[in-house]
Amino acid sequence: MIQFDSISKRYPGGQDALSGVSFNLDAGEMTFLTGHSGAGKSSLLKLIMLMERPTHGQLLVNGKNLNRLHRSQVPFYRRNVGVVFQNHQLLFDRSVYQNVALPLLVSGYQPRDIGRRVRAALDKVGLLDKETQNPIALSGGEQQRVGIARAVVHKPKILLADEPTGNLDPELSAEIMQLFRQFCELGVCVLVATHDVDLISHMNCRNLKLDHGRLALDTGETRH
Repeated sequence: MIQFDSISKRYPGGQDALSGVSFNLDAGEMTFLTGHSGAGKSSLLKLIMLMERPTHGQLLVNGKNLNRLHRSQVPFYRRNVGVVFQNHQLLFDRSVYQNVALPLLVSGYQPRDIGRRVRAALDKVGLLDKETQNPIALSGGEQQRVGIARAVVHKPKILLADEPTGNLDPELSAEIMQLFRQFCELGVCVLVATHDVDLISHMNCRNLKLDHGRLALDTGETRH
């Protein structure tokens, strides 16, 4: 599904964000991406999102070499990638329904398909009865679930989450992780960047740990 082959990323000015990182992620696999602040987690996620390109190495997703993907193909590629952010990045001048529908509107889906997909996504995260509300009226956990619904409304094959439980208490964090597990059961590849050590210890998931841009630990090495 996702293959990093000796990936390095150097930013202008000489900062090395990633150095020789290699690993494979499978469909239906849930993996944690950990490491200190500045370890390279955000850079790694940006490479998968095609917000950045590697300086060296090969990055393949579904057998496609992203290094060779033309700029015009990037929007089509991103339809297969859902992203969940720590701060939700919801629009408070729009309803829950409109927030979740936004990626479909941008992609040019028909209104009938949009309605069906949005309600299916909201039902999946348990918020179907909140579709007409403004997100600002929801709790932090509910806002995060709206963000998840928006990330999966176009049924991506890959789901990236950047500190998705950073502002949530342990009980709500566990609920969000359970949602991610359900997506894995549907064949989605889920990669979660987090600092939450307690959360990781309670989940029997693979851990990729970065240390100053290098892959210092891969608990799934024996399986790959």
